[in-house]
Amino acid sequence: MVPLIEEGDLVWVNDYHLIPLGNELRQRNCRNRIGFFLHIPWPPMRLLLSLPSHHELVVSLFAYDVVGFQTEDSLAAFLDYVRGQLDVEVNEDGIVTYDGRSVRLLACPIGIDAEQFRAHAEGPVAREVHDRMLVSANGRKMIIGVDRLDYSKGLQERFQGYERFLSAHPEQFGGVFLLQIAPPSRGDVQSYQEIRATLDGLSGRINGEYADAEWVPIRYVNKGYPRDQLAGMYRAAQIGLVTPLRDGMNLVAKEYVAAQDAADPGVLILSRFAGAAEQLGDALLVNPHSPEEMADAIATALAMPLDERIARWRPMMDNIMEQDVIWWRRRFTDALAAA
Repeated sequence: MVPLIEEGDLVWVNDYHLIPLGNELRQRNCRNRIGFFLHIPWPPMRLLLSLPSHHELVVSLFAYDVVGFQTEDSLAAFLDYVRGQLDVEVNEDGIVTYDGRSVRLLACPIGIDAEQFRAHAEGPVAREVHDRMLVSANGRKMIIGVDRLDYSKGLQERFQGYERFLSAHPEQFGGVFLLQIAPPSRGDVQSYQEIRATLDGLSGRINGEYADAEWVPIRYVNKGYPRDQLAGMYRAAQIGLVTPLRDGMNLVAKEYVAAQDAADPGVLILSRFAGAAEQLGDALLVNPHSPEEMADAIATALAMPLDERIARWRPMMDNIMEQDVIWWRRRFTDALAAA
């Protein structure tokens, strides 16, 4: 890589699997400004200490000029570690110095291409999909979840929370359904095969217990869809259910909000443990480990009046438009250029 880097270039390294790259470049006399951005959450110190090479991992980050995190929570967890485990100096500008190397820390939440996604939601493909979904729903209210088939997304807990909602609200039978889109990922890994088998069994059991000849409570789909089609599905859904157990950000939450009709928006139910919860505080925030909280949030969202839905949606949409992916890129690269 070093022969490709020219004088004055800014080098931006992304995500956890490339953490050591900055140190490797420094050892090859790369003197350019190098930045690193972590897309996943930074773990609490007590959890990080369980890794055998935690010290070497953290120290390698001081090869960078700027280190960015998705949330203030992750940045605080990093500071907690370095203050507790390393002899560091921390100044008011977010610059941390260790062993003669200084790095600027930055909370810099990633966004979506909001203008483009909004255009998708109002385009001909999305409108056609939206209309087809309404016909398919046949007057029923739709809840939508869109996630990779991954253990971190909390799909098993989501199905259990939805099942708790059904058991507590028999009056909703036949009037609502959950569309869960979960394209497979890492299908050759045993643990992911087990996740899929668990969800297959759970969705089958819930449908077997609650469905009737005219209604199925869960539509579980193991395939992906293009963004313009998803935009139409999002807009047709009265609830967006985004409940990962832990997530650096979760852009599905932002896409759901961006796809909504301003005159009649749906309600976002969002895990407290998604990075997006720091920005989208007007969502209904839930603990994904609690089926009761999830069931209550679904009931609240279904009954929420229009004026409250608009009042919750508007500031979230403003944030998504203002702090979009271009804002994220500029915020990080400006900090790197000034390092």
